[in-house]
Amino acid sequence: MSDTVSIVAAILGGFILLYGLTSLVIKEKLYLSEASVAILCGIIFGPLCANFVNISHWGNEDLITKEFSRIVIGIQVMAAGVALPKKYLYKELKSILVLLGPVMVWMWISSGLFVWALIPGLNFLEALMIAACFTPTDPVLANSIVQGKFAEKHVPLHVRQIISCESGANDGLGYPFLFIAVYLLQMDSTGAAIGKWTYWIMGYNVILSCIIGFAAGYVARKLLKLSVQQRFIDKESILVFSVALALFLMGTVGLIKSDDLLACFIAGNSFTWDDWFRIETEKSHLMEVVDILLNLSIFVYIGATMPWSLFNETNIQIDLWRLLVLALLVLLFRRLPVVLSLYKFIPAVRTWREALFTGWFGPIGVGAIFYYSVTLESLPIDGPNAHAREVLKPIIYFMVLASVITHGITIPLFYIGTFATRTLTRTSESGTQVLRIPKIGRKDTPSISIDANISDMPVFSSNEKDVQTPITVPRHTAITILTPDQQSSNMTISEKDVSEISASYSVKDSPDVTTGKFT
Repeated sequence: MSDTVSIVAAILGGFILLYGLTSLVIKEKLYLSEASVAILCGIIFGPLCANFVNISHWGNEDLITKEFSRIVIGIQVMAAGVALPKKYLYKELKSILVLLGPVMVWMWISSGLFVWALIPGLNFLEALMIAACFTPTDPVLANSIVQGKFAEKHVPLHVRQIISCESGANDGLGYPFLFIAVYLLQMDSTGAAIGKWTYWIMGYNVILSCIIGFAAGYVARKLLKLSVQQRFIDKESILVFSVALALFLMGTVGLIKSDDLLACFIAGNSFTWDDWFRIETEKSHLMEVVDILLNLSIFVYIGATMPWSLFNETNIQIDLWRLLVLALLVLLFRRLPVVLSLYKFIPAVRTWREALFTGWFGPIGVGAIFYYSVTLESLPIDGPNAHAREVLKPIIYFMVLASVITHGITIPLFYIGTFATRTLTRTSESGTQVLRIPKIGRKDTPSISIDANISDMPVFSSNEKDVQTPITVPRHTAITILTPDQQSSNMTISEKDVSEISASYSVKDSPDVTTGKFT
């Protein structure tokens, strides 16, 4: 066992070191997500290739998978809640309700229909049960999309915030979709199944966990503020407070068998309800460090546990082409159509381009692996749903693999498409013979040049350093107005209008060459 731990530590540590040395190139130049690189590492060192890491030799693989993914998701949803601005859940309540209501229901039912149509031997309820595992968007992959220089440069802040908020909330709301199907499958009476689902899942798991999470976040915020005011706590302890709160809630809420993931997300929002903690710790980047360590570790683990032999297993009626078609249909139609249809009812999504981005980037990742493990615990091995239990693992893992690859490589395509559109638009405009004055933003300062039939006439700008020596400027015949960002667009004013312009700016014959401005 000690050798196994040493091997895992060496592989994981070496990978994180190598990834860290080239992370900027990987993310900013090659546009690859950290999850895709980590999965590749797990595949290389897993049973498929080198076989240095074989999780099946560690003991109960399903239990290890469940608890590892649970810890990662719990900390990630806490981080998502803490990162949101002041009173975000209240301010964007309408957007969140639409995304967690009709959008999530569509994702569940449409995915269930695809599973039912493509995987033989399943009834519709079993298909819905399997689809519930990958209905929630993944907070781990979502964080890799909304964080970093690329996202900050090319994705609007409000879009990043709503994607992060949705992924944190709906990962804890996977239980209602999963267990309504499980209870209907296992209980003879539909009324009894719905009744148990109502009081146990919606009441005890969802509502109670929200109450516990909000109360815990509120009390933690008050206690932390009091400790800071009394100078009882040091800076390092403040930084790890949210991580400790997530672990505490996972332990306590997990012991009472309620929804610890949802409690962590709600606690994160309540903890930073007044923005105090977020502002105090935003420059420390501790959560980013924790995120990358957990993200890389869990996806290396997923890569090492990928069930390659089950992706084409005729004994359980699983064929590779079925999984490929299923992944294609799910990625295209699970989320994108409903977000594009309803984005006008989502205030946080303002344009159809933002709706396209939000609808496409609903990744499937660690959350699906966690709910797969929960489903296994709910289905007996030799029960009436044994076939659904057998096909569950290859379907879920293949969907995760397809999502990591697809969403990992399509982020730059949105940037390239936007850049190409803007380039074509500017080229088209420059090809016309119509001269327009471009819009000047608040931070843009126009520069003014004087054309006087002299080829070497200088251009005057608002920067004093641009003027080398005083120059005597002859009487001008035309004025050209240029903007800093689009100097090819200009408007020439004839000589007969010069007097009117001079009067409006109190101009005599020339600008002040020391300042570049008319006096």
